[in-house]
Amino acid sequence: MAPVKKRSSAAADGSTSAAQQPTKRSRITKKSNISIGSSRNATVVKTEPGAEPDVLDEAEMEALKQRFLDLFTQKQRRGHEQGLTNAVIKREFGTKYQLLVPFINDLLNESRLTLETLSSGDKKELVYRLISEEAASKYHGLDQSHRLILQIIEKAGDRGIWTKDIRTQSSLQEQALKKIYKLLESRKLIKPIYAVAVARKKLYMLYDVVPAREVTGGPWYTEMEFDHEFIAELRMFILHCVKNLNGGKGVTMEEISEKMIQMKISRVQLNMEEVKQLLQTLVYDYLIEQETVNSQGMSVFVAARKVNCVSEFKGWNVLDRDFHFRRIRYDDGLVLKAHEPPPSFCVGV
Repeated sequence: MAPVKKRSSAAADGSTSAAQQPTKRSRITKKSNISIGSSRNATVVKTEPGAEPDVLDEAEMEALKQRFLDLFTQKQRRGHEQGLTNAVIKREFGTKYQLLVPFINDLLNESRLTLETLSSGDKKELVYRLISEEAASKYHGLDQSHRLILQIIEKAGDRGIWTKDIRTQSSLQEQALKKIYKLLESRKLIKPIYAVAVARKKLYMLYDVVPAREVTGGPWYTEMEFDHEFIAELRMFILHCVKNLNGGKGVTMEEISEKMIQMKISRVQLNMEEVKQLLQTLVYDYLIEQETVNSQGMSVFVAARKVNCVSEFKGWNVLDRDFHFRRIRYDDGLVLKAHEPPPSFCVGV
């Protein structure tokens, strides 16, 4: 019978030697050579051998988080309304970026950050955008379907998007969309509007977005109806300005606009293009006319002079039959150039 080998005392009591113990490895991220370990009061970024580790205590970590938030505030004020790309954030924070990953995840869970993938040709980038705490409270509890609809509506901007297009882009059923619309409207995240061009089709846009004038018709429409009375009042005021300002010797479009603001004649602020539209309607109706251009290159408008139509002239019979071939100067300085006579004058010639 073969002898039985005895276990060593170290194996019997379950212990192992220091040489046999597995080495304890820190967690290493897939995209970086930086590994992160933590202690009770400090966060340590362990780099590869030969590099000095960064040690941040709680105060420094809070300062780093605040710097992250300030970065969004500064960049979004400077024209980065669409947010910051992941590459920009990594470049700004360098090796400390890995310390921000848990903080970024917390902000995403709290709806303080939105994450979107933007495509530029074959290249795709992650874009983060910071949201205020007040706005984030409105997003709390929304699932992916709600956020998808919000993204679709947000991309439509100030022109809005039809409900049919939302259904096509989201691939959601009509019944589910109605519930989503109801919840988002109750939280004042979106609002329904109707376009002037197609009054029966409902559009949606973000609640705080001002609709484009092409959608609402601008100041000329009130509750989807063309406001004739409002336009008539504005035309009468402009005609009064042309006849009375500067002694009736002429007034510019800029002077009319300033007077309208001063007198608060319009219930909405009119831009120069809209004032120009009103002036053009008066010109087309022969109520005012452009007399000249001043030294600043601005058109000067005066009240239109009354002109009798040719058909109302009764003195054709006393004129020579060849008068229209000659240039005639009258006593008051009026010059009648050579021209063809009216058809009634040529009858029987």
